[in-house]
Amino acid sequence: MFAKQLYAAFEWWRVACCRLRVYLWRLRGGTRIHSKCLIGGGVRIERPWLVALGQRCVLQRDVWLNIGGSEARFELGDYGFVGRGVEIEVSTSVVIGSGALIAPGVFMTDHNHSTSAGAPMFEQPCIASPIRIGDDVWIGANAVILPGVSIGDGAVIAAGAVVSKDVPPRAIVGGVPARILRFRDST
Repeated sequence: MFAKQLYAAFEWWRVACCRLRVYLWRLRGGTRIHSKCLIGGGVRIERPWLVALGQRCVLQRDVWLNIGGSEARFELGDYGFVGRGVEIEVSTSVVIGSGALIAPGVFMTDHNHSTSAGAPMFEQPCIASPIRIGDDVWIGANAVILPGVSIGDGAVIAAGAVVSKDVPPRAIVGGVPARILRFRDST
């Protein structure tokens, strides 16, 4: 019985700390971070004033939202979940819909270097293209989402998949590069 009470007290303290971090990020300029979010320890948000988090969002431990420029924006809809160790690099725009679940270890970037032969790689320009992820999407652990991808509502991305092309609504994709495996049933 004591163990249950101790666990309940620990859980209350953990949630209180997560809520406190929300207010600290709001003080740092993240005015569009909803007060009912939970933000875990070790979360890094570059330029929090360019981030919008809907109500009841969860950012677990060690998430990194690297917002690269003053024109960039990151949005996560209501009830969104971002697992441990997720890294999201934003140069232009990453918009994630409501109810999206992002498993631990996922990497997303909306930009990449050019690969033309005329100059050394370190001198290549950065090419950016927005990412859009629909509502009710599940992205499995350690998946990679590349620039310019649009993922339709209700889609499922398998663990370890590398998504380089658009994913239609309700599709289940997997592999490297990701391809359609099947579609979710409507029943």
